[in-house]
Amino acid sequence: MNKVMSRTAHPRPRHRPPTRQDSRRPGGAPPRNPVRGRTATAPATAPATAVAQPRPTDLFADRLLAVLSGHRPVHWMLRHTAGRAYDDLARLAEMSPLRTRGRRPVVRDIGYYVPRTGALEVFARICAGDRLRAMAFRLERGDDHRWRCTAVELGGPRPPRTPEDD
Repeated sequence: MNKVMSRTAHPRPRHRPPTRQDSRRPGGAPPRNPVRGRTATAPATAPATAVAQPRPTDLFADRLLAVLSGHRPVHWMLRHTAGRAYDDLARLAEMSPLRTRGRRPVVRDIGYYVPRTGALEVFARICAGDRLRAMAFRLERGDDHRWRCTAVELGGPRPPRTPEDD
């Protein structure tokens, strides 16, 4: 069998490793500046700004959107769900209700209601192509202080319940 290679041979010796060909990236770290000449009023470094942590409502809306649009597998949410939520999510993901051609669906708006401490009922408006869809889910904080999704619904009629669900 003859293999055809599309690359041309490089005119470099075989006993050295290849050199960097990309001139846009720096070759190494910038030179270190000595500490000389620093005054008492000038700080050594700028104060670090606090990085805002995303809210659990935003994180879960993005995670659920990735699964329901087919960009992530359902088992990616296994450790982030509790109770029947994983089964409901798997049932919804089979239909790929938010799959679009071209642009990926995006979360346009998120709102939530706090029914009790440690629980959030969240709604999200999803822009999928030229359609606007609604998604609702419930988050509960466990004993380990981690948020888990306990219910998921997508806009539209609910599927009929079967005796096996109970």
